[in-house]
Amino acid sequence: MGFPGTWMTTSESMVYRVVPKCACSTIGQIMYYSDNGRFYDGDIHDAAEGMHKWAFEGSQPLIEANIRDHRGFAFTCVRNPYTRILSSFFDKICGIQRNGRRYRGNLVPLLIQKYGIEVGGEDGKEEFDQIRSFRRFLLFARDTIRWRRPMDPDIHWSSMSGHISTFVVNGGRYDHIFWTERFDEGMQVVLDRTETAHPLDLSDVPRFNESEGHGPKRAHPVEDYFDDLSMHLVYEIYKSDFDLFRYDFANPANKMPTGEIDLDEVHAKLGDPA
Repeated sequence: MGFPGTWMTTSESMVYRVVPKCACSTIGQIMYYSDNGRFYDGDIHDAAEGMHKWAFEGSQPLIEANIRDHRGFAFTCVRNPYTRILSSFFDKICGIQRNGRRYRGNLVPLLIQKYGIEVGGEDGKEEFDQIRSFRRFLLFARDTIRWRRPMDPDIHWSSMSGHISTFVVNGGRYDHIFWTERFDEGMQVVLDRTETAHPLDLSDVPRFNESEGHGPKRAHPVEDYFDDLSMHLVYEIYKSDFDLFRYDFANPANKMPTGEIDLDEVHAKLGDPA
């Protein structure tokens, strides 16, 4: 299985397990800058040079050897499950992607037909009942994760624990896991613990939000989207994310973590392939 979703600087100083919808564009750009002295011109997910990615066959043995010997500083980043699933809905379901088309082709028509959601019309700019449609999307997300129907779960709403566990199960060990909600503080730890060819000040780094502008703006506070049933569904899907990464399940309005992440606990609970 190897280490899917893993990026590494060409200097091999940083090893990052990508978790979608958790500041991955900004983290990737920081890694790219640290080796190249400039940010990548475009979406860092499209970068085919200037950094190692597990998706590149030539990078795989280098990434694997680094992780096995624990030479680089291994880290990842997490996000409040409530805001993450909301972001996935507005970006991937309601939004027009950067190629000018809907995400995954027939996915949105399937959701409209089978779950009765609305997405703001052809261009995603019409008004619609965001709360009702989101709650219906949440049913769909639960169905994909729980029963893999009507399709396999997508990486953008699969649990963070699921993404993060592949690194551990296959022999990796994280040195640091931090929250998007405290991004500068967490990313600074990475920079302090690694030697970079091109140092940078996080206060000067733009936020590379590749989903910004793809879809309609969220019209309501986060907590308005989650009634009792929605909260139950979110907990059913993301229980391990709330528990391991110390997020507040009881209050969707509180996006901040409630305690420190215990790396030993993460490795113990996610390291069992069963």
